[in-house]
Amino acid sequence: MPSLETNQLLLAAAAACEDKKAEDIRILKLDPAESGLADYFLICNGTNDRQNLAITDEIELRLKRDFGVYPNSVEGRRQGEWILMDYVDFIVHVFSAEKRAFYGLERLRKSATSLSVADLNAELKATIAATRAKKSTAKKAAAKKAAAKKAPEKKAAAKKAAAKKSTPAAAKKAPARKPAAKKAVARKPKKAAASKP
Repeated sequence: MPSLETNQLLLAAAAACEDKKAEDIRILKLDPAESGLADYFLICNGTNDRQNLAITDEIELRLKRDFGVYPNSVEGRRQGEWILMDYVDFIVHVFSAEKRAFYGLERLRKSATSLSVADLNAELKATIAATRAKKSTAKKAAAKKAAAKKAPEKKAAAKKAAAKKSTPAAAKKAPARKPAAKKAVARKPKKAAASKP
């Protein structure tokens, strides 16, 4: 399953194609059983070789600037008739109109699902929602564990507080007994003095 980042990169690349007036922009979601190459193909064409170069330059610039991602390799830039940009999880094909009709990548990948930018946006939103749901359930589970861990700690703290409250009362009673013992010691010598005469 394509990652959230892959979908974001692909949408940014499609937006770059639109900004440079690329024609017939198509996104093909490749069948994983049939293709070990990538998850998606982004296919478009320009009206001439210069426009094809401008489209690929814009894609490369935008993905580098916004995501810090560079293409793994770029082929066909010199001729400009078919430029291929490999971003590992997706591959961008920028054709001249004649070369696109001649090679017909869409016909070759019959098992691939054709997506629009709106479809990809919906898929991206669903992925984000699923990720958020996982995170919130993980947070709730962590909070329950923390609460379960804190409950015995609170009980222990309450016992310590109760012990501290009872300890000062015992400490106050103990000094009161000591002076009484001193008084008793002081009385004994007086009695002894009274019995001598």
